[in-house]
Amino acid sequence: MMTADELCAMDEDLCGIRMVHLERVAKARRELLDEGELDRMARIFKMLGDPNRLRIITALMSGEMCVCDLAAFLGVSESAVSHQLRRLRDLWLVKNRRDGKILYYSLDDDHVADLVETARVHAEEK
Repeated sequence: MMTADELCAMDEDLCGIRMVHLERVAKARRELLDEGELDRMARIFKMLGDPNRLRIITALMSGEMCVCDLAAFLGVSESAVSHQLRRLRDLWLVKNRRDGKILYYSLDDDHVADLVETARVHAEEK
């Protein structure tokens, strides 16, 4: 653990901090998520950062859709939609169910919709 003087000396050149609140730094360190969890969260946010994948997620918030439906909605090829759905499924953002020869996709759980809705509300605040 660094002393306050060491932290101030290290940060002074970077941002001009004159005082370090050691209790706040210690609390932030105690509450820091482990690297694996941070990595998984970053991959989810990266996945949701693509406009077409986000369009797929928002379309599925209304209910399940097949690849053909999503391709028509997005105006892209079924192949492109399938590729994006595979990536979304790999991170447990969407799931599928088979009905005969057709795969229907839906959000994996309510947390996915919650993430998108929270981002939407936050974006509207500004």
